[in-house]
Amino acid sequence: MTVTEAAPEAVKRAGTSVEFRGLRRSFGEVAALDGLDLAIAPGELVALLGPSGCGKTTALRVLAGLEQVDAGEVLVDGGDVTGVPANKRDMGMVFQSYSLFPNLAVRDNVAFGLRLRGVAAATRRRRAQELLELVGLDSHGHRYPHQLSGGQQQRVALARALAIEPRVLLLDEPLSALDAQVRTQLRDEIRRLQLRVGITTLFVTHDQEEALSIADRVGVMRSGRLEQCDTPAELYQRPATAFVAEFVGTMNHVPGVVAGQEVVVAGHRLTLAEPAGARDGQLVKVLLRPESVTLTAEADGQALVSDRSFRGAVTRVTATLPDGTTLLADLPSVTAADLQPGAQAAVRFAPQPVLLAEGE
Repeated sequence: MTVTEAAPEAVKRAGTSVEFRGLRRSFGEVAALDGLDLAIAPGELVALLGPSGCGKTTALRVLAGLEQVDAGEVLVDGGDVTGVPANKRDMGMVFQSYSLFPNLAVRDNVAFGLRLRGVAAATRRRRAQELLELVGLDSHGHRYPHQLSGGQQQRVALARALAIEPRVLLLDEPLSALDAQVRTQLRDEIRRLQLRVGITTLFVTHDQEEALSIADRVGVMRSGRLEQCDTPAELYQRPATAFVAEFVGTMNHVPGVVAGQEVVVAGHRLTLAEPAGARDGQLVKVLLRPESVTLTAEADGQALVSDRSFRGAVTRVTATLPDGTTLLADLPSVTAADLQPGAQAAVRFAPQPVLLAEGE
Protein backbone atom coordinates (compact mmCIF):
# COMPACT_ATOMS: atom_id res chain seq x y z
CA MET A 1 0.00 0.00 0.00
CA THR A 2 1.40 3.41 -0.92
CA VAL A 3 0.61 6.93 0.22
CA THR A 4 -0.62 7.81 -3.26
CA GLU A 5 -3.51 5.34 -3.17
CA ALA A 6 -6.97 6.84 -2.99
CA ALA A 7 -8.48 6.98 0.48
CA PRO A 8 -11.88 5.42 1.25
CA GLU A 9 -14.66 7.89 0.59
CA ALA A 10 -15.64 7.76 4.25
CA VAL A 11 -12.41 9.46 5.30
CA LYS A 12 -11.30 11.37 2.22
CA ARG A 13 -11.78 15.14 2.41
CA ALA A 14 -10.02 18.33 1.46
CA GLY A 15 -7.58 19.85 3.91
CA THR A 16 -8.53 22.75 6.16
CA SER A 17 -6.52 25.89 6.86
CA VAL A 18 -5.74 26.85 10.46
CA GLU A 19 -4.38 30.11 11.82
CA PHE A 20 -3.39 31.33 15.26
CA ARG A 21 -3.31 35.11 15.60
CA GLY A 22 -1.64 36.62 18.63
CA LEU A 23 -2.74 33.90 21.06
CA ARG A 24 -2.15 34.68 24.71
CA ARG A 25 -2.90 32.37 27.61
CA SER A 26 -1.59 32.71 31.15
CA PHE A 27 -1.89 30.47 34.18
CA GLY A 28 -1.32 32.76 37.11
CA GLU A 29 1.99 34.50 36.46
CA VAL A 30 3.09 31.93 33.87
CA ALA A 31 2.51 32.89 30.23
CA ALA A 32 1.87 29.60 28.42
CA LEU A 33 1.21 31.43 25.14
CA ASP A 34 2.73 34.85 24.58
CA GLY A 35 1.45 36.23 21.28
CA LEU A 36 1.62 32.98 19.30
CA ASP A 37 1.22 33.39 15.54
CA LEU A 38 1.07 30.34 13.26
CA ALA A 39 -0.58 29.51 9.93
CA ILE A 40 -1.11 25.91 8.80
CA ALA A 41 -1.93 25.27 5.14
CA PRO A 42 -4.69 22.85 4.06
CA GLY A 43 -3.45 19.26 4.24
CA GLU A 44 -0.20 20.24 5.96
CA LEU A 45 1.29 18.41 8.92
CA VAL A 46 2.95 20.83 11.34
CA ALA A 47 4.78 19.57 14.41
CA LEU A 48 5.25 21.75 17.48
CA LEU A 49 8.50 21.01 19.26
CA GLY A 50 10.01 22.50 22.38
CA PRO A 51 10.97 21.96 26.01
CA SER A 52 8.44 21.26 28.73
CA GLY A 53 6.38 24.33 29.52
CA CYS A 54 7.00 26.03 26.16
CA GLY A 55 3.26 26.15 25.33
CA LYS A 56 3.00 23.53 22.59
CA THR A 57 0.32 21.44 24.28
CA THR A 58 -1.58 24.57 25.31
CA ALA A 59 -1.64 25.65 21.66
CA LEU A 60 -3.08 22.29 20.61
CA ARG A 61 -5.69 22.40 23.38
CA VAL A 62 -6.69 25.91 22.33
CA LEU A 63 -7.28 24.66 18.78
CA ALA A 64 -9.30 21.74 20.14
CA GLY A 65 -11.45 24.11 22.18
CA LEU A 66 -10.31 22.51 25.44
CA GLU A 67 -8.54 25.69 26.55
CA GLN A 68 -9.70 29.29 26.28
CA VAL A 69 -7.38 32.16 25.37
CA ASP A 70 -6.93 35.47 27.15
CA ALA A 71 -6.41 37.22 23.82
CA GLY A 72 -6.04 36.43 20.13
CA GLU A 73 -7.98 34.51 17.52
CA VAL A 74 -8.20 30.96 16.20
CA LEU A 75 -9.29 30.73 12.56
CA VAL A 76 -10.33 27.53 10.79
CA ASP A 77 -10.87 27.90 7.04
CA GLY A 78 -10.92 31.65 7.62
CA GLY A 79 -13.73 31.50 10.18
CA ASP A 80 -13.22 32.63 13.76
CA VAL A 81 -13.77 29.68 16.12
CA THR A 82 -12.19 31.25 19.20
CA GLY A 83 -15.42 31.16 21.17
CA VAL A 84 -16.84 27.98 19.67
CA PRO A 85 -17.13 25.10 22.18
CA ALA A 86 -15.05 21.97 21.65
CA ASN A 87 -17.98 19.77 20.63
CA LYS A 88 -18.80 22.15 17.78
CA ARG A 89 -15.28 22.44 16.30
CA ASP A 90 -15.15 19.10 14.48
CA MET A 91 -11.62 18.15 15.57
CA GLY A 92 -10.19 14.64 15.83
CA MET A 93 -7.79 14.14 18.72
CA VAL A 94 -5.35 11.37 19.66
CA PHE A 95 -3.72 11.50 23.09
CA GLN A 96 -0.65 9.91 24.62
CA SER A 97 -2.95 7.52 26.50
CA TYR A 98 -5.04 5.42 24.16
CA SER A 99 -8.31 6.21 26.02
CA LEU A 100 -10.14 3.27 24.47
CA PHE A 101 -13.29 1.92 26.08
CA PRO A 102 -12.29 -1.43 27.61
CA ASN A 103 -15.83 -2.83 27.48
CA LEU A 104 -16.23 -2.14 23.74
CA ALA A 105 -14.84 -4.21 20.89
CA VAL A 106 -12.35 -2.50 18.60
CA ARG A 107 -14.96 -1.97 15.88
CA ASP A 108 -17.32 -0.31 18.38
CA ASN A 109 -14.51 1.88 19.74
CA VAL A 110 -13.86 3.18 16.24
CA ALA A 111 -17.56 3.79 15.61
CA PHE A 112 -18.22 5.44 18.98
CA GLY A 113 -18.09 9.03 17.71
CA LEU A 114 -20.38 8.15 14.84
CA ARG A 115 -22.90 6.65 17.27
CA LEU A 116 -22.91 9.87 19.28
CA ARG A 117 -23.68 11.74 16.06
CA GLY A 118 -26.69 9.54 15.37
CA VAL A 119 -25.22 7.80 12.33
CA ALA A 120 -27.16 4.69 11.31
CA ALA A 121 -25.80 1.36 12.55
CA ALA A 122 -25.07 -0.01 9.06
CA THR A 123 -23.15 3.12 8.10
CA ARG A 124 -21.23 3.00 11.38
CA ARG A 125 -20.17 -0.57 10.74
CA ARG A 126 -19.11 0.19 7.19
CA ARG A 127 -17.07 3.24 8.13
CA ALA A 128 -15.46 1.50 11.11
CA GLN A 129 -14.38 -1.36 8.85
CA GLU A 130 -12.96 1.09 6.30
CA LEU A 131 -10.94 2.83 8.98
CA LEU A 132 -9.66 -0.43 10.43
CA GLU A 133 -8.52 -1.44 6.94
CA LEU A 134 -6.80 1.93 6.64
CA VAL A 135 -4.77 1.32 9.82
CA GLY A 136 -4.10 -2.33 9.02
CA LEU A 137 -6.40 -3.83 11.68
CA ASP A 138 -9.30 -5.02 9.53
CA SER A 139 -9.17 -8.51 11.10
CA HIS A 140 -9.13 -7.18 14.68
CA GLY A 141 -12.57 -5.57 14.84
CA HIS A 142 -14.01 -8.23 17.15
CA ARG A 143 -11.21 -8.01 19.69
CA TYR A 144 -11.12 -5.91 22.85
CA PRO A 145 -8.43 -3.32 23.73
CA HIS A 146 -6.72 -5.58 26.30
CA GLN A 147 -6.15 -8.13 23.54
CA LEU A 148 -4.07 -5.64 21.49
CA SER A 149 -0.51 -4.39 21.80
CA GLY A 150 0.18 -0.75 22.64
CA GLY A 151 0.91 0.08 19.02
CA GLN A 152 -2.30 -1.59 17.87
CA GLN A 153 -4.32 0.28 20.49
CA GLN A 154 -2.93 3.58 19.28
CA ARG A 155 -3.86 2.62 15.71
CA VAL A 156 -7.41 2.07 16.93
CA ALA A 157 -7.36 5.49 18.62
CA LEU A 158 -6.18 7.02 15.34
CA ALA A 159 -8.94 5.23 13.40
CA ARG A 160 -11.52 6.47 15.90
CA ALA A 161 -10.30 10.05 15.49
CA LEU A 162 -10.54 9.79 11.69
CA ALA A 163 -13.92 8.04 11.67
CA ILE A 164 -15.84 11.25 12.37
CA GLU A 165 -14.19 12.90 9.34
CA PRO A 166 -12.70 15.77 11.38
CA ARG A 167 -11.63 19.03 9.81
CA VAL A 168 -8.31 18.87 11.65
CA LEU A 169 -6.41 16.01 13.30
CA LEU A 170 -4.70 16.83 16.60
CA LEU A 171 -1.97 14.52 17.91
CA ASP A 172 -0.81 15.16 21.48
CA GLU A 173 2.43 13.19 21.94
CA PRO A 174 0.65 10.03 20.72
CA LEU A 175 3.79 7.88 20.59
CA SER A 176 5.57 8.68 23.84
CA ALA A 177 4.09 5.70 25.74
CA LEU A 178 5.41 3.18 23.18
CA ASP A 179 8.79 1.48 23.03
CA ALA A 180 11.37 2.75 20.53
CA GLN A 181 10.83 0.25 17.72
CA VAL A 182 7.03 0.46 17.81
CA ARG A 183 7.24 4.25 18.05
CA THR A 184 9.27 4.44 14.86
CA GLN A 185 6.92 2.10 12.98
CA LEU A 186 3.78 3.91 14.09
CA ARG A 187 5.35 7.30 13.39
CA ASP A 188 5.84 6.30 9.77
CA GLU A 189 2.33 4.84 9.68
CA ILE A 190 0.79 8.08 10.93
CA ARG A 191 2.58 10.02 8.22
CA ARG A 192 1.43 7.56 5.55
CA LEU A 193 -2.17 7.83 6.70
CA GLN A 194 -2.04 11.62 6.98
CA LEU A 195 -0.78 11.93 3.41
CA ARG A 196 -3.29 9.39 2.15
CA VAL A 197 -6.28 11.07 3.79
CA GLY A 198 -5.00 14.60 3.15
CA ILE A 199 -6.07 15.92 6.53
CA THR A 200 -4.57 19.04 8.13
CA THR A 201 -2.67 17.88 11.21
CA LEU A 202 -1.09 19.50 14.26
CA PHE A 203 1.36 17.17 15.97
CA VAL A 204 2.81 17.98 19.41
CA THR A 205 5.96 16.21 20.57
CA HIS A 206 9.06 16.68 22.69
CA ASP A 207 11.03 14.27 20.48
CA GLN A 208 13.02 16.15 17.84
CA GLU A 209 13.67 13.06 15.70
CA GLU A 210 9.95 12.41 15.64
CA ALA A 211 9.16 15.97 14.60
CA LEU A 212 11.84 16.20 11.91
CA SER A 213 10.90 12.87 10.34
CA ILE A 214 7.13 13.26 10.20
CA ALA A 215 6.33 16.93 9.56
CA ASP A 216 6.08 19.19 6.53
CA ARG A 217 7.15 22.01 8.85
CA VAL A 218 8.37 22.06 12.42
CA GLY A 219 7.69 24.92 14.81
CA VAL A 220 10.17 25.28 17.66
CA MET A 221 8.53 26.96 20.64
CA ARG A 222 10.05 28.78 23.57
CA SER A 223 8.22 30.55 26.38
CA GLY A 224 4.93 30.63 24.49
CA ARG A 225 6.35 31.95 21.22
CA LEU A 226 7.57 30.46 17.97
CA GLU A 227 11.32 30.81 17.60
CA GLN A 228 11.16 29.41 14.06
CA CYS A 229 8.74 27.41 11.91
CA ASP A 230 10.28 25.88 8.83
CA THR A 231 10.89 22.68 6.91
CA PRO A 232 12.94 20.10 8.82
CA ALA A 233 15.94 20.60 6.50
CA GLU A 234 15.83 24.39 6.79
CA LEU A 235 15.40 24.23 10.54
CA TYR A 236 18.41 21.96 10.96
CA GLN A 237 20.71 23.51 8.39
CA ARG A 238 19.81 27.18 8.86
CA PRO A 239 18.47 27.71 12.39
CA ALA A 240 17.25 31.26 12.92
CA THR A 241 18.43 31.51 16.52
CA ALA A 242 20.95 29.93 18.85
CA PHE A 243 18.08 28.39 20.83
CA VAL A 244 16.78 26.58 17.73
CA ALA A 245 20.28 25.48 16.78
CA GLU A 246 20.91 23.95 20.19
CA PHE A 247 17.46 22.43 20.61
CA VAL A 248 17.42 20.68 17.23
CA GLY A 249 20.31 18.25 16.88
CA THR A 250 23.69 18.15 18.64
CA MET A 251 25.98 21.15 18.95
CA ASN A 252 29.62 21.72 19.91
CA HIS A 253 30.40 24.78 22.05
CA VAL A 254 33.83 25.88 20.88
CA PRO A 255 35.62 29.00 22.17
CA GLY A 256 36.31 31.75 19.65
CA VAL A 257 37.22 35.42 19.32
CA VAL A 258 35.13 37.88 17.33
CA ALA A 259 36.98 39.65 14.49
CA GLY A 260 34.63 41.95 12.60
CA GLN A 261 32.05 39.87 10.72
CA GLU A 262 34.00 36.71 11.52
CA VAL A 263 35.03 34.65 14.50
CA VAL A 264 38.38 32.91 14.94
CA VAL A 265 38.02 29.31 16.13
CA ALA A 266 41.06 27.08 16.69
CA GLY A 267 43.00 29.16 14.16
CA HIS A 268 40.22 29.16 11.55
CA ARG A 269 38.16 32.17 10.51
CA LEU A 270 34.44 31.54 10.16
CA THR A 271 31.67 33.92 9.09
CA LEU A 272 29.20 35.00 11.75
CA ALA A 273 25.57 34.37 10.87
CA GLU A 274 24.51 37.07 13.34
CA PRO A 275 27.36 39.57 13.75
CA ALA A 276 25.17 42.22 15.37
CA GLY A 277 25.89 42.64 19.08
CA ALA A 278 29.29 40.95 19.01
CA ARG A 279 32.27 43.29 19.37
CA ASP A 280 35.81 42.85 18.11
CA GLY A 281 37.98 40.87 20.48
CA GLN A 282 34.99 39.48 22.41
CA LEU A 283 35.44 35.94 23.72
CA VAL A 284 32.46 33.81 22.67
CA LYS A 285 31.27 30.24 22.36
CA VAL A 286 30.64 29.19 18.76
CA LEU A 287 28.01 26.61 17.86
CA LEU A 288 29.22 23.91 15.46
CA ARG A 289 27.43 20.71 14.48
CA PRO A 290 29.48 17.48 14.65
CA GLU A 291 29.15 16.98 10.88
CA SER A 292 30.70 20.42 10.34
CA VAL A 293 33.89 19.29 12.08
CA THR A 294 36.59 17.32 10.27
CA LEU A 295 39.39 15.52 12.09
CA THR A 296 42.39 14.13 10.23
CA ALA A 297 45.05 12.00 11.89
CA GLU A 298 48.30 14.05 11.96
CA ALA A 299 51.24 13.60 14.31
CA ASP A 300 51.43 17.33 15.04
CA GLY A 301 47.65 17.92 15.10
CA GLN A 302 46.27 20.21 17.78
CA ALA A 303 43.52 17.87 19.01
CA LEU A 304 43.82 14.64 20.96
CA VAL A 305 41.34 11.85 20.19
CA SER A 306 39.78 10.57 23.41
CA ASP A 307 36.91 8.36 22.25
CA ARG A 308 35.07 7.02 19.21
CA SER A 309 31.62 5.55 18.70
CA PHE A 310 30.85 3.45 15.63
CA ARG A 311 27.35 4.23 14.27
CA GLY A 312 27.33 2.36 10.99
CA ALA A 313 28.12 4.64 8.07
CA VAL A 314 29.17 7.36 10.51
CA THR A 315 31.61 7.27 13.42
CA ARG A 316 31.40 9.92 16.13
CA VAL A 317 34.89 10.88 17.26
CA THR A 318 35.49 12.78 20.49
CA ALA A 319 38.63 14.91 20.67
CA THR A 320 40.06 17.44 23.10
CA LEU A 321 41.50 20.81 22.10
CA PRO A 322 44.58 22.27 23.88
CA ASP A 323 42.37 24.45 26.10
CA GLY A 324 40.43 21.40 27.29
CA THR A 325 37.39 21.94 25.04
CA THR A 326 35.65 18.72 24.02
CA LEU A 327 34.89 18.46 20.31
CA LEU A 328 32.51 16.00 18.64
CA ALA A 329 32.98 15.13 14.96
CA ASP A 330 30.71 12.89 12.86
CA LEU A 331 32.89 11.37 10.17
CA PRO A 332 32.40 8.73 7.46
CA SER A 333 33.42 5.46 9.08
CA VAL A 334 35.64 4.56 6.12
CA THR A 335 37.83 7.63 6.78
CA ALA A 336 37.90 7.45 10.59
CA ALA A 337 39.96 4.27 11.00
CA ASP A 338 43.13 6.16 11.98
CA LEU A 339 41.38 8.23 14.63
CA GLN A 340 41.85 5.90 17.56
CA PRO A 341 41.98 7.11 21.18
CA GLY A 342 45.34 8.69 21.85
CA ALA A 343 45.91 9.82 18.24
CA GLN A 344 46.66 13.44 17.40
CA ALA A 345 44.36 15.07 14.85
CA ALA A 346 44.20 18.24 12.79
CA VAL A 347 40.91 20.14 13.06
CA ARG A 348 39.01 21.81 10.23
CA PHE A 349 35.55 23.33 10.06
CA ALA A 350 33.02 23.57 7.25
CA PRO A 351 33.09 27.05 5.63
CA GLN A 352 29.57 28.10 6.61
CA PRO A 353 28.11 30.85 8.79
CA VAL A 354 28.02 30.03 12.49
CA LEU A 355 25.89 31.12 15.44
CA LEU A 356 27.06 32.15 18.87
CA ALA A 357 25.71 30.46 21.98
CA GLU A 358 23.30 32.53 24.03
CA GLY A 359 24.63 34.09 27.21
CA GLU A 360 28.25 33.43 26.30
